[in-house]
Amino acid sequence: MDRNEEKDVKQEDTARNTAETNTETEQKSESKKDKSDKKSKKTDKPSEELKKLRDDYNALNDRYLRTLAEYDNFRKRTQKDLDSRVSNTKVDVLSKILPVVDNFERAAFNADADAESYRKGIEMTVKQFMEILKNIGVEEFGAAGEQFDPNIHNGVMHVEDENLGENEIADVFMKGYRLGDKIIRPATVKVAN
Repeated sequence: MDRNEEKDVKQEDTARNTAETNTETEQKSESKKDKSDKKSKKTDKPSEELKKLRDDYNALNDRYLRTLAEYDNFRKRTQKDLDSRVSNTKVDVLSKILPVVDNFERAAFNADADAESYRKGIEMTVKQFMEILKNIGVEEFGAAGEQFDPNIHNGVMHVEDENLGENEIADVFMKGYRLGDKIIRPATVKVAN
């Protein structure tokens, strides 16, 4: 091989190497471009998912805060309504009792009344008061002769009496009162046998 041929072969090798290098560079460049496109696509997907998750979170948080505010308003309205009902009930009961208070005041400050008139006035006032209690649903219990029930009676004394049955109320010191099923005050009684 002579020098010219060697030169030609070297030039061809150089040209081939250059072409191969260019091809490899182009392939690497395209590969990098593809990778960067894929990264861009991958970056877009999580970014979109992240945005969607943030929107969902914000929507749920807003809904939670609104529900919390509605509950707080409901609680305040309920408490206000309860306070109003209690106040109205007190006013209603007191307005029914005030005439009895007026009658007791008249009796207390009537210096001209004799003992019999005074006694009759007190009896009428007590009867009026008992009628008011009955009208608002209060019942009295614990009369002599009833059976003793420790759930509604407070037995403070015991007596042996052949004329009375076992666990029969012999005497009542204070009547008991109830409103429906609720005991306001148990009757204080003396129990026989």
